[in-house]
Amino acid sequence: MMRRPNQAPPMNGPRFNEWIVSPKVRVIDHEGENLGVMYTREAMAQAQELGLDLVEVSPNADPPVAKFLDVGKFKYEAQKKANLARKSQKTQEIKEIKMRPNIDDHDYDTKMKKVVEFIEEGDKVKVTMRFRGRELSHGQLGMAVLQRVAEQVAEVAKVEAYPRMEGRQMLMVLAPK
Repeated sequence: MMRRPNQAPPMNGPRFNEWIVSPKVRVIDHEGENLGVMYTREAMAQAQELGLDLVEVSPNADPPVAKFLDVGKFKYEAQKKANLARKSQKTQEIKEIKMRPNIDDHDYDTKMKKVVEFIEEGDKVKVTMRFRGRELSHGQLGMAVLQRVAEQVAEVAKVEAYPRMEGRQMLMVLAPK
């Protein structure tokens, strides 16, 4: 087996030409026609006559499936497809809304609009109720506000983490349904 002196074996991506280890492969030509099972050397010779590479596209099959392709173009298109898939996926963020137990109605409505907006965008929302001074002894007021939030967004969100105290804060996490 003759190795290319100026090129290292492929570390990522499919094996091609001399780096195909199987003695026989099922060959598909550049037009998509099945040429059947043949020896790897014979298939490589046919690929070189066409000015293409023999690329192993399904190494786990028995025998492995190889195609006549331009390996550079094949890798480029695979990379483009992976980038497109990565670009189209949405990462879910956690947005935070901070409130106080004695929040005014208008302020509450404004914060609720933002909560609904975040949930409709597909993000999780962490609602933080902050207590100062004597407010800490009236935790039921903060709990009542958080219950009101949960009831108001029940149609579009579910409570992922129910209200719990952490130091001087009460936390609740909402997630889109």
